[in-house]
Amino acid sequence: MREASIELLVELDADSNVTDLLLEQHAANPAHALYRRKGPNGWVDVPTGKFLQDVSALAKGLIAGGLEPGDTVAVMSATSYEWTLVDFAIWFAGGVTVPIYETSSARQVEWIIRDAGVRRVFAQDQATVELVAGVVAGSPPLRDRLVNVVRMDDDGAAPNLASLAAAGAGVSDAELERHRSRAGLDGVASLVYTSGTTGNPKGCEITHGNFALVARNIVAFLPELLLKDQARTLMFLPLAHVLARAVQVVCLAAGATLGHTPGAAQLLDDLGTFRPTFLLVVPRIFEKVRATAAHKAAVAGKGRLFKAASAAAIAYSRDLDSQSRGDGPGPGLLLKVRHGVFDRLLYPRLRQALGGQVGYTVSGASPLALEDAHFFRGAGIPVLEGYGLTETTAPCTVNTPSRTRVGTVGIPIPGTTIRVAEDGEILVKGIGVFKGYHNNPAANAEAFVDGFFRTGDLGILDRDGYLTVTGRKKDLLVTAGGKNVAPGPLEETIRSHPLVGHAVVVGDGKPFVSALVTLDPEGLDNWRSERGLPPLPRREAVADPEVVKAVQEAVDQANLLVSKAESIRSFSLLDTEFTVESGHLTPSLKLKRAAVVQDFQADVARLYA
Repeated sequence: MREASIELLVELDADSNVTDLLLEQHAANPAHALYRRKGPNGWVDVPTGKFLQDVSALAKGLIAGGLEPGDTVAVMSATSYEWTLVDFAIWFAGGVTVPIYETSSARQVEWIIRDAGVRRVFAQDQATVELVAGVVAGSPPLRDRLVNVVRMDDDGAAPNLASLAAAGAGVSDAELERHRSRAGLDGVASLVYTSGTTGNPKGCEITHGNFALVARNIVAFLPELLLKDQARTLMFLPLAHVLARAVQVVCLAAGATLGHTPGAAQLLDDLGTFRPTFLLVVPRIFEKVRATAAHKAAVAGKGRLFKAASAAAIAYSRDLDSQSRGDGPGPGLLLKVRHGVFDRLLYPRLRQALGGQVGYTVSGASPLALEDAHFFRGAGIPVLEGYGLTETTAPCTVNTPSRTRVGTVGIPIPGTTIRVAEDGEILVKGIGVFKGYHNNPAANAEAFVDGFFRTGDLGILDRDGYLTVTGRKKDLLVTAGGKNVAPGPLEETIRSHPLVGHAVVVGDGKPFVSALVTLDPEGLDNWRSERGLPPLPRREAVADPEVVKAVQEAVDQANLLVSKAESIRSFSLLDTEFTVESGHLTPSLKLKRAAVVQDFQADVARLYA
């Protein structure tokens, strides 16, 4: 059993809560642009004073409507400035925020509202209002409990944010303060429901202390990102996900300016106008940016040059890693010269794709392919990979600018201890570990051992305290021959091919390991155009010999990572995409393995026919 920990850097008064972070920023500089909103004519600053004023007005409206400290309030919306505004208004009113993904089904909405005891819902638009209304109409217990649904957009009739604020005009500042200051660090700030890859989602009780202590200590831990002059970032991950919420509070604690964009589809365009200095990214975005850059180079007749630049970036980063571990001298003179040439000619274009001013990126939510991490760092976009779960208020480990080891998820954040049990399970104790599962004593009894949260993930701690996640306990496959296979590394390598959308390794109880593979639509079009070939519908592409051959090469590359008994012997190309809407990805773009295996069991059966 191995253990690593980092001492707490910042402590907080037990009577304080998340809202104190906003009051501190206001006291320091009410004119500082804490947020930026995208309008028809570009980005508009929102000073701290204006934000606090609007938060207070909405909080008073909630209080006027009868909200009592501890009441739960749901928010069902895509990421937006209004989401953040409503979140803090709920906290100022003494309430508990319950996020609901805007992509959730009626069944999921009904479960969360009922389980959390929600009486008020903020909905992003009329369609969401109608969905919630339909859910409530079909459930007599909810009809008796729900007070109202408030629209968050500017269109349509009341109740909306403006009418809610107007309703609170008669609530005194003293009454608002009574509500705002009611909760201490131990009070529940949010019920965040797990993605529900299996069964009903579980509500995680995230406290004010979880959010505030993680935020203040992350700021002290990563000053190069957060305390830089005019630090700013653009949030595109769903705020219903705890990682996005945690980073939002971190930005507040640091005074870093935060902008919002509703999803990955608009991200690259908004990056060019917002120009963040640091960015929270999921691996799929890195894969897309790299694949797009490679395609543009190929179309411009510079494909070989891009490959050479990629190789130089990866080699440069790997040599830096060897140097940091003490088992290598670092990049040699010839490599430094090659890298320097590409740093003038090609790498700046890649950096421009992220807005041109990104000093660091933080990767989370799922594993990042090792080659992608080296590529981006070598190209001047350092990637700080981290690790966490909903139950740890997201980050519990992270690489830092001064302590980075590619391929690991870093070292514990301050106030956190990481332990790897005898069976390889990662255990966590610290400031981010949640209070427990809501209304679920059985799950709570299983979740903790010796005061540590049992993550269900498998990992390795090296002698310097860096954690490497090797897979999920429940995802381990055991072949008919008794061989244990971790699917994650195989899937990540296959997925790094430009043609591939997703890969799912199967073989539990089977004589050998196989895989289900989907094609990336954009990657397919780019791959064919680079070869002078016309577009090909996906239903035909899955049977195209050249496409199958290229995917086989990706599988062969993945097989180099494992023994013959663990290697992928066969695969099937699926004529479909795994998406959030199809039910095969979580909103944070994690694969729902059980759902894929269930829905494509006929394809799996054919692999072993």
